[in-house]
Amino acid sequence: MKKRLFSLLVCICACLCAQLCQAADARFTVVTIDPARQDLRLFLYDEAGQPFQGFARLQEWLQGRKQRLVFGVNAGMYHPGFAPVGLHVENGKQLALLNLDDGKGNFFMKPNGVFVLGKGGPAVVESSAYPSYAAKAVEVRLATQSGPMLVIDGQLHPRFDPESPSRYVRNGVGVVDGKAIFVISNVPVTFHELATYFRDTLHCKNALYLDGSISSLFSSALGRADGAAPLGPILGVLE
Repeated sequence: MKKRLFSLLVCICACLCAQLCQAADARFTVVTIDPARQDLRLFLYDEAGQPFQGFARLQEWLQGRKQRLVFGVNAGMYHPGFAPVGLHVENGKQLALLNLDDGKGNFFMKPNGVFVLGKGGPAVVESSAYPSYAAKAVEVRLATQSGPMLVIDGQLHPRFDPESPSRYVRNGVGVVDGKAIFVISNVPVTFHELATYFRDTLHCKNALYLDGSISSLFSSALGRADGAAPLGPILGVLE
């Protein structure tokens, strides 16, 4: 009985701490995923090659397989037709190549990066370093490329301007202690503000921008299911 009571108190304290951390900066919603305990996957197309485009259709598709989406987030940028702009590895199968080209737009604001999940856990790596990382990693289960990097080895991306007028609802992912930390802003923010939050508040040494404007979150625990914008790749946790 005492053991159960102690466990309950620990749980309550953890919840209170999480609420206090969230209340400390109401600009952001943070969801922590532990891939060692949770089934994190990457989605883009159904078996007929049709893109899911959003959480509602993905949830419907999963229910037909007696699975349930409990968390989801947009997972990278896409071309017209929803094809990924960069690397896309889904269930261990590479569906799109790593993109090291130069170009215009956020994706090509070098350095950009890859969120990858292998047997050793999740990681955010700079895109040009991904081939050597993947060669050493065991069983790369999923990988999605986006850009720019927000935090690189503890430093903010060198092109971020703290005085920038460019503000959007933005989201990204970082990694701490083997857990993937997903952040979406509740208000329009700059790259510099999002990156600073990942580095200084969440203590992520590396973090990757996923997108802006279309940034979307699904969370059964939070009672949230964004659905305003069509999505390309989707990272989701299943039950």
